[in-house]
Amino acid sequence: MIKDRIVYINGEYVPWEKATVHIMSHSFGRGSAIFEVISLHATGSGPAIFRLQAHIDRLFKSAELLDMELPLAKEDLYKAVAGTVKRNRLQKGFIKLICYYPEFSIEILPPQKQLSVSVFAIDPEQDLGRIGLPFEEGTTLFISNWRKLDPLTVPIEAKASANYLNGMVARLEAKKNGFENAVMLDTQGFIAEGGTESAFLVKGNRLMTPATGTVLKSITRMSILEAAKTVGIDCFEGQLKPELLFEAEEIFLSCTPFKVLPVRQINDRKMENAPGPLTRKIADLLDDIGSGNDDRFKDWLYPV
Repeated sequence: MIKDRIVYINGEYVPWEKATVHIMSHSFGRGSAIFEVISLHATGSGPAIFRLQAHIDRLFKSAELLDMELPLAKEDLYKAVAGTVKRNRLQKGFIKLICYYPEFSIEILPPQKQLSVSVFAIDPEQDLGRIGLPFEEGTTLFISNWRKLDPLTVPIEAKASANYLNGMVARLEAKKNGFENAVMLDTQGFIAEGGTESAFLVKGNRLMTPATGTVLKSITRMSILEAAKTVGIDCFEGQLKPELLFEAEEIFLSCTPFKVLPVRQINDRKMENAPGPLTRKIADLLDDIGSGNDDRFKDWLYPV
């Protein structure tokens, strides 16, 4: 159960109930936390963390963009993450790093530059009683009226808690309209991304996704593109007009928890035969990589 989990905080492993900060902390009041969500996979040689180095690199980039300081070197963070997984005896699930300012503050600027570091590791099936949306069922998608944060307003490359209010309001709008997920356009009117997901379209056997610059540099997105190219799938990154959402033969979302999630309906358009063949091919490829069955990508898995 989740209350039995062990959490890493600033060099110590503490019980779940001890992983707390004061309500008046700066990161709670101002949204000034940065984080990473990483998947943990069961492989034939034991549990392995998916692209840990890439996630830690992005965490450091988030800190740099927001003038924050992490108190640990990258290698020490690798050890903290692996140590948290080991202490929770997990074979699969998710890991969340949250770096935050725990100190009391009412000012807009944080009280200091150095962050506190925490690492959580859970198995959603064991701890939350769910395993996410089933691949074969897919999801429904609503084109939100809310626009993706513009890169001239905040550093959107930073995976910061405050930035996710943007995705939250889009998802809430989708839910009120009877849909499960949302897709946002950027301030120029091109397809951007979902609330917490990257968007992919397939047209003419070509895989298309919005270019980075107005969207988060998603590690799952990057992994899909890199893996797809190795099996001969034609990939395109660029500005995508919203009309493509009604012309594409296949649409899917991607993020850490589910890697590939087919879209069966977008607004009033029902997608035929979802998941489509290219979506299924990419999902199978990512499954093989995560389970350690594709030697071409074995360096993506960090053994615990």
